Amino acid sequence: MKIVCDNKIPFLKGVLEPYADVVYLPGAKIAKQDLLDADGLIVRTRTKCKKEILEGTNLKFIATATIGFDHIDGAYCDSNGIAWTNAAGCNSSSVAQYIASAVLSLAVEKKFSLSDMTIGIVGVGNVGSKVAKFAETVGMKVLLNDPPRARKEGEAGFVSLEKILSDSDIITFHVPLTMDGPDKTSYMADKIFFNSIAKCAWFINSSRGEVTDTAELKNILYTGKIAGAILDVWENEPNIDLEMLGLAKFATPHIAGYSTDGKANGTAMSVQALSRFFGIRELENWYPADVPKPAETIVNIDCGGKSKEQILLETIKFTYDVSGDDQRLRSSPKTFEKQREEYPLRREFPVFKIKLTNDGTNMETVLRELGFQK
Repeated sequence: MKIVCDNKIPFLKGVLEPYADVVYLPGAKIAKQDLLDADGLIVRTRTKCKKEILEGTNLKFIATATIGFDHIDGAYCDSNGIAWTNAAGCNSSSVAQYIASAVLSLAVEKKFSLSDMTIGIVGVGNVGSKVAKFAETVGMKVLLNDPPRARKEGEAGFVSLEKILSDSDIITFHVPLTMDGPDKTSYMADKIFFNSIAKCAWFINSSRGEVTDTAELKNILYTGKIAGAILDVWENEPNIDLEMLGLAKFATPHIAGYSTDGKANGTAMSVQALSRFFGIRELENWYPADVPKPAETIVNIDCGGKSKEQILLETIKFTYDVSGDDQRLRSSPKTFEKQREEYPLRREFPVFKIKLTNDGTNMETVLRELGFQK
């Protein structure tokens, strides 16, 4: 059995070798000739699994170690006997960590109270649900918009997009990229969308770049009718719009979900799915044995004289500071892809223990609800 794998998928090398002939290639360069005699394929978003490279191959199974799957032509695979899977939810906590760092950075810099802010979440799947939990835990008012879920589960708990646009101080997107149908998300954030935002709100997109019409976002930012934009995803990645880069409050190279935990989860889910498909029983419950930890995992915070927002930001920045990724991208936008491939170690909240002194506002309870350990 032959398995072709993206050579940048972490923790993977050596795992499948006892059971298959494994070939590692750069994800963006995997071509039909590499797949002609392959049985399985494990990729990331950079490999476009379309008819052009799949037709005429021996492929039976594709796994992507990512939440997103718009790089896979599911209809073609389904009609040609190629099973496929994504790693649903693998990095949802990582994206929530990214949003937490960004929102709290805004709160402290702009001196607003989280309890006075309303966040509108568009797309309430694995990621959006985690973002909602964070926002509720820190005291924000949360509005949820997810038409597919509302149709399936009922309208209770969900609001219209119009409500999001009229009431939100922050609007954040967590939707898949869909090109047609009743729930089309391509250019969902268009001219009408931006001009319908009632408050001077912040716009965040960490889903897919093509969800946003970049030209219209630039236009609305120049008018000053919205407060600003935070972008982790871009049209035409990795060749991003440098004017948009200059306008964004925080700009990062599609790394919101790039925690080491999220990567380990994605790889594990892909290996497990492939193993179930091909009957490799020894790997059906596989998970990386040694996920590295940062040098320091104890977060010591003196809460004296600090606001809730300051305590939260100081704690979360110990685990992840969005401004670091922002600065790296601004200093070298042409290395967008390299920054993704060489992304530094980042662990999620449960790896860290908190030790608070002078905690007069019971922030320990809030932080434990966010996942930090005591």
